Amino acid sequence: MSFLARLTLASTLTFAAAAPAAAFDASEKDEIGKIVREYLIQHPEVLYEAQKEWNRRQEAKVEEKRGAALSTYLGTIDGSKLHAVLGNPKGDVTLVEFFDYNCGYCRHATKDIDALISADPKLRIVLIELPVIRQESLGAAQVSIAVNRAAHDKFAEFHAKLLSGQSLATKARALAVAKEVGVDQKAVEEALGGPEVEKTLLESKTLADDLGVEATPTFVVGDAVVPNTTSVVGDLQGRIAAIRACGKAVC
Repeated sequence: MSFLARLTLASTLTFAAAAPAAAFDASEKDEIGKIVREYLIQHPEVLYEAQKEWNRRQEAKVEEKRGAALSTYLGTIDGSKLHAVLGNPKGDVTLVEFFDYNCGYCRHATKDIDALISADPKLRIVLIELPVIRQESLGAAQVSIAVNRAAHDKFAEFHAKLLSGQSLATKARALAVAKEVGVDQKAVEEALGGPEVEKTLLESKTLADDLGVEATPTFVVGDAVVPNTTSVVGDLQGRIAAIRACGKAVC
């Protein structure tokens, strides 16, 4: 395409973008479409460049939203008191885990979480239900929230048993596990019917959206979001120590 043709194309497209659709008749619209099509066929790299720029802008929006959420998420969690807590409820550092009872990686991370709790008596772990793996995960999450409301002292045992099980985590399976660990079934059913279950799931989704969490397990500690880690202890212990030292996940 000659320089003159490119200049004409640029002028045409600029004018077309600025002008309302009604400013062109059918033949003019058809001609503009042909010019654009011809240019894109001759220069397909433009589509790739446009896609890269679109991705960059989307990622920037996510990072901006995440940055704002990282300064408020602990206040939201502490204010609502809806989510289950493991470790020291009054710990000086909070580690948040977004998890799904049907998430294999969450299951594998259980031993690492236990190791962190055993090694760090001042660590608080907040569990955020994010049932995204399977449709059945929602029912399991609902029962989990109800157990935490109805029998908080039994929750850790319930959570460990349901998450470590090899069978599919469903609502029925979660209810069975709750019964096995000694949770009163009537109390669980009453909690399931209460507003806190839906409220907790809604807050969980909002936190996940704001922090850019798309998969489980994802951990949040201080100002760091750590997704899809296969080495929980290795990836998180240093960040926890840094928060105590300088208030940030990386000093």
